[in-house]
Amino acid sequence: MIRITCMLFKGFTLLDVAGPMAVFETCGTMGVGEYSVEAVAAVAGPVLSSGGLEMNAIDARSSAGFDTLFIPGGRGILEPANYHALLPVIKRAAKDGRRIVSLSSGAFILAEAGLLRGRRVVTHWALASVLADRYPRVDVDGARLFAYEGNIWTSAGIIAGVDLALAMVEQDYGAAAATKIAEALLLPYRRPATDRQQHPGLPNTTGRPVSRFSDVMAWARDHLEEALPVERLADRAALSVRQFTRAFKESTGMPAAKFVERLRIERARSLVEAGMGSMEEIARVSGFQTAERMRRAFVRSSGKTPREMRRALVKKR
Repeated sequence: MIRITCMLFKGFTLLDVAGPMAVFETCGTMGVGEYSVEAVAAVAGPVLSSGGLEMNAIDARSSAGFDTLFIPGGRGILEPANYHALLPVIKRAAKDGRRIVSLSSGAFILAEAGLLRGRRVVTHWALASVLADRYPRVDVDGARLFAYEGNIWTSAGIIAGVDLALAMVEQDYGAAAATKIAEALLLPYRRPATDRQQHPGLPNTTGRPVSRFSDVMAWARDHLEEALPVERLADRAALSVRQFTRAFKESTGMPAAKFVERLRIERARSLVEAGMGSMEEIARVSGFQTAERMRRAFVRSSGKTPREMRRALVKKR
């Protein structure tokens, strides 16, 4: 039996825990593998998730031991006090060769523990630039679903955590077992680690096809920190500016400049809602260059400024 310990802290993301744990539970019910699961925290008792639900945990010092340590992401990482007491447990587990797994922003905790230097690390695409800036010795990947080097596994979190858990089942009990679990969970197919986190296009509400420019749209999303004038996008599409401008709007229902702004708002809003970084830092990694330009874009899009959005979220916590 493989023992799994999930390390909880105030403000963790519930689905980062529930998704992978459902995979390990199904292994047992289907008889294709055995896992035991426990939840630990710095102090025994209920731990509040970012969504408001609680999970009970035992004191991490009372744990009987484990083979795999799971560390979810969540807005709680913004307060180091939420997890600082757990860092010695993480460091000791890594030193003992245990399998260490982080999901989404949980990678920030592993980086703080000093476990990610020189490693290729996956996190949620919206957090990749911030993680890379804060820990320059870490090779951050915001495109893949998950990755592992030695005993350190990292993933994009949320549903990608299920993909990572299935990969762990494959490592532990074989490909046939992982396939059976995926079928039992009604997954359309098992996504490999190298699959992209994001669909190349935004949700299409116009009824018009967007596939013609999927490559250009995906490329733009990966280069938001750079200047993206229409001339550069047209060159990427191997069209003249005039041809590209007309065809892109016909295909997507919006001008190319508007599309780029929506991409930047999408990235910035994810960072604002996660509480990751100052407004100036978020503006830079989202390609707005200045916090004032970002503020104006948010007001045009939603009528609210980034600071108003962040304050509203803080009040809900």
